[in-house]
Amino acid sequence: MPLALTSEHRDLADSVAAWARRAASVESTRAQLTDLGAGKRLDSWDALVRQGLHAIHLSEERGGAGAGLPDLAVVVEQLGRALFPGPLLSTVIASAVAASLPEHPLAGELVEAYAGGATGALVATSGLSATRDGDGWVVDGTSLPVLGLPGAEIVLVRTDQSADPAAEPVWFRLADAPSAQVLVDEPTDLTRSVGRLELRGHRVGAADLLPAAAPDHLDLVTGALLAADASGVARWCVDTAVEHVSTREQFGRPVGSFQAVQHKASMMLVRAEIICAAAWDAARAHDHPLEQQRLAAAQAHVSALPAAVDTALECVALMGGIGFTWEHDTHLYWRRAISLASLGGPEEEWVGRLGATALGVERDFSFVDDDSLPDLAAEVREVLDTVVGLPDDGLPASGWAPSRGGSRQEALAAARLVAPHYPAPWGRGAGPEEQAVIAREFVRRGLAQPSTVIGEWVLPTLMVHGTPEQQERFMGPTLRGEIFWCQLFSEPGAGSDLAGLSTRARKVEGGWSLTGQKVWNSMAHEADWGVCLARTDPDAPQHQGISYFLVDMRSAGVDVRPLKQATGLSEFNEVFLDDVFVPDECLVAGPGEGWRLAVTTLSNERLSMGARLSHGSTALVRSVIDEGTHAATREQVLRVLGRCVGREMALSSLNLRSVLARLSDLDLGAEISVQKVFNAIAQRDNSRDLLSVLGPCGAVARPARERTAAGTESDPVIDHIGLPSVLFGGGTIEIQLNVIARRVLRLPR
Repeated sequence: MPLALTSEHRDLADSVAAWARRAASVESTRAQLTDLGAGKRLDSWDALVRQGLHAIHLSEERGGAGAGLPDLAVVVEQLGRALFPGPLLSTVIASAVAASLPEHPLAGELVEAYAGGATGALVATSGLSATRDGDGWVVDGTSLPVLGLPGAEIVLVRTDQSADPAAEPVWFRLADAPSAQVLVDEPTDLTRSVGRLELRGHRVGAADLLPAAAPDHLDLVTGALLAADASGVARWCVDTAVEHVSTREQFGRPVGSFQAVQHKASMMLVRAEIICAAAWDAARAHDHPLEQQRLAAAQAHVSALPAAVDTALECVALMGGIGFTWEHDTHLYWRRAISLASLGGPEEEWVGRLGATALGVERDFSFVDDDSLPDLAAEVREVLDTVVGLPDDGLPASGWAPSRGGSRQEALAAARLVAPHYPAPWGRGAGPEEQAVIAREFVRRGLAQPSTVIGEWVLPTLMVHGTPEQQERFMGPTLRGEIFWCQLFSEPGAGSDLAGLSTRARKVEGGWSLTGQKVWNSMAHEADWGVCLARTDPDAPQHQGISYFLVDMRSAGVDVRPLKQATGLSEFNEVFLDDVFVPDECLVAGPGEGWRLAVTTLSNERLSMGARLSHGSTALVRSVIDEGTHAATREQVLRVLGRCVGREMALSSLNLRSVLARLSDLDLGAEISVQKVFNAIAQRDNSRDLLSVLGPCGAVARPARERTAAGTESDPVIDHIGLPSVLFGGGTIEIQLNVIARRVLRLPR
């Protein structure tokens, strides 16, 4: 999904993409590489100015369109996808920073000049230092390479004070003088200029001085726009690689039909979605508090820019030899990705900064204001105030299961707040905004929103496919916590290949007799009922002849045996069904309809599992830091926290984008599958990164115990050993990559 989420942004993106194809083809860009590297002003820039795209973010009173950073990011992404050449990125970074400066005559004058079409660059690297000289400064030194500096018509410079580098930096407009020289470098990105600013006793008078920009906002603007450009690059790489492997043949088959190729292409899409989500989150943070901007900026540098390099390299790998030739455009995009990541600054520095910032603040991914839907909020507050006064008398349960029933859950179910997104009479038909308001009120009261756990995957199936009698029998009691469910799908010989199950259901008088074995069944030892897939027609093709049953777990012939895991816990079970009678009224839909119903159940499973980290959580990393149970330096642990926070923020950005896409009635495309894949990757990599700093502390594992109320294991070693429950549950990473390859990328079988 592109960065644009609203219909207005989608229209903007489409128009920019169409214009770019006409105004600056890659073929014409190739013919002008020498001039581009020298910073010459080309016709493509003037054409862009006539469209007003360079000033879309600037205020109308200064000559812009009055849109803002999110709109500019949409433009930059599309132009990045088109490999639009020249000074666009350097100019809009400089103009956006100039527009953010405190009110000042010179700042306003510069913004108007940028709006009028002046090209620009921002010099904010190390290498320069300023010494006070009367009412001005004398600046000396040589900057690091700066994007768009050769050819820039208006240059903003930020430099430290030589007497006190920690003091507020000096900001000024670069004036032409013999003491200032631009050193033109050979660019990595052949479509843009890059150079260094050399100042030797350069005098900056009072007339050229500017007020200082807020450092966090400076980082945000830079990070958001670099990441938006990287998102466009990544999107082109995905499209190009997929098109190539879909048509290129080897061994008499399309290359894209081989699983290894499909997995590479799918991971390219996953990275592209992460890059896009990070860029989007940074752009939307433009009016957030500074500490939120600090987090979003660091996230863009950590999650977006390095991933663009990896995506471009994978594109080259999938293109094969043709992608490694000068004639093919792939290397131009690869070069741009490398340049963007380099210009953003050292990756490890940003990782450390993200970790240090995340110690004191978390990114706010709420999307409703405090005064949103006041009538609903007031109604929910009244219910929750009553609930708080009721006894917390639910019966304790073990493992993942919540407490069973109780006065509080009964009251919440009566108020239709257990599953408010369900339609009446079970819920309120709450959309994303209503659900967010309800969740906010629970947090304010210090109450956890109730969960039916496995029931959250079962009840939607019953709402769609169940009979009125089944709905009456199971919906209300489950929402009140009186019924616990388990899922009897997987078998020893049919895990990811669910259609290969062998449990049989034989028709008998008044119902069915089920015989078979199920495995890896969460909560089966506490469940009252289970949803079971069994084969009712052994002669039907694999995905047919399967039926969906509701099994009373207290029935004769049901034998539940806990499985002790490598963690020492028994959170899963194997269930033996020996001639278990299931009455006809507990068959959902009709015989042979099971596979269609299972898809409904599994899709709900993947949606709910894509929204949280139960292993490798940043809360666990913070606890290790607080307790000092590690052997690494504080800086090393903060870098681990930074990487873990980066993954959690990327996942949260994906989730929020999915919610907002629903609100805009947009096609979600790959989002659900990408969330599932990246959720598993984030938990795996976070947990492994945390192990890397434990040192000898990792040789001691605390005794295995039940999960905490937050659903996380409090010992990092046991947390890591418990990863298979996530890596296998709901479909392995590899299975999900297959789903993306075939259903999203449409690669050949």
